[in-house]
Amino acid sequence: MTLRSEIASLAGKSSYWFLHTFFKGGSSLPGKITTKIDPDILKHLGQNYEVVIVTGTNGKTLTTALTVRVLQQKYDDVLTNPTGSNMEQGIVTTFLRAPKTKAKKPIAILEVDEANVIKVTQYIKPKAFVFTNIFRDQMDRYGEIYTTYQKIIDGVALAPDATIIANGDAPIFHSKDLPNPIIYYGFNHQDQSQDIKAKANTDGVLCPNCQHILHYHFITYSNLGSYFCPNCGFSRPELTYAVTQLGKMTPKNSQFDIDGHPYKIEIGGLYNIYNALAAYAVGRFFGVSPAQIDQAFSEDKKVFGRQEEINVDGKAVTLILVKNPVGLNQVLDMIETDSAPFSFVGLLNANYADGIDTSWIWDGNFEKLAALNLPAYITGGERYKDITFRLKVAGVPSDKHEIVPELPKVLEKIKQLPTQHVYVLATYTAVLQLRKLLADQGYIKEGMGQ
Repeated sequence: MTLRSEIASLAGKSSYWFLHTFFKGGSSLPGKITTKIDPDILKHLGQNYEVVIVTGTNGKTLTTALTVRVLQQKYDDVLTNPTGSNMEQGIVTTFLRAPKTKAKKPIAILEVDEANVIKVTQYIKPKAFVFTNIFRDQMDRYGEIYTTYQKIIDGVALAPDATIIANGDAPIFHSKDLPNPIIYYGFNHQDQSQDIKAKANTDGVLCPNCQHILHYHFITYSNLGSYFCPNCGFSRPELTYAVTQLGKMTPKNSQFDIDGHPYKIEIGGLYNIYNALAAYAVGRFFGVSPAQIDQAFSEDKKVFGRQEEINVDGKAVTLILVKNPVGLNQVLDMIETDSAPFSFVGLLNANYADGIDTSWIWDGNFEKLAALNLPAYITGGERYKDITFRLKVAGVPSDKHEIVPELPKVLEKIKQLPTQHVYVLATYTAVLQLRKLLADQGYIKEGMGQ
């Protein structure tokens, strides 16, 4: 290390200790301080690690968490950024707080924002990349899906020897010729005899070779599935790892087979099986056995904002992060399978971390939510007018729908809801704000600090 980088590291570690000790935070600010002193600090902090970068639109945080659990079955030293602080300053903070290790080459599993991949790879050459999916998300930041993918590829270009572990069911990940070794994972749970097309408003279903509309043998959701082009022959690549059977699925857990081995994860939703499959693929890449992966999946550890269930005065409050139409619709599909009565709370913010454009809520299938005829609905958050109007248009009855803009009052109203179970769907900063309130009132140990 240079003198400058040593000073920067010391300043960052000191600020992290102070913020974490006294404010239970410090996921981002220490990194900002450190990079201000030494913009090249990542080069020094990450040089001794075998780094895996997890990126994509949806599923980064859970895929990262599951991957860490899987690798911990074989490796003692696995560093990660568990708070989801996935931009450059958050990555720097992750390395700053890393404990001392005797491992010659410890592993770092890093969730990285799509636009920040290049900010990491210009300093660190990862061992592998994990691509989850790409959907329309925060279009004020990313633009269309092809622009988002290009941001990722620009970062990958700086690490041509790194292995890419990609969702083979996503056509976009098979659209460019890359020099990297590539491992594909996906679903092979249905026969291949069908010839169907995705819904008319689905993104990313044009063949990258001839622009013909892609067809599918089956679709898991959105544009994911066993795709092929009837015009030029472009098709899904061969999968190295695949879900071969789906078992019982509830809002709280999912059963499935990967390559004939049965697994169960303690979280609901078809979309989360993809996250588990990605973690499985990384585990196998690092030599973790199927039996060890089964042990890792059996752990019931909830991840920030990903179906966290919090006891609030006897109410089982399930907190779920939503940020784009595809993810939202998958969550709505999941909660629809709940056989017990529940109430619904929707919290919408539009800060930079959420995406300042709220028009995405109109592509969400809230009509399905209205059809459930729930006993109670609440809408709130900084953009409560937008989400309130969307539910009204969807057909949610006004006599069951309460508008509560302020989050402290939302929390009080949750305690009074008529059902024992409550689903809270919230955008990123709304999740942060609600968790801080829950921490302040003693319902969880700590909130999420920056």
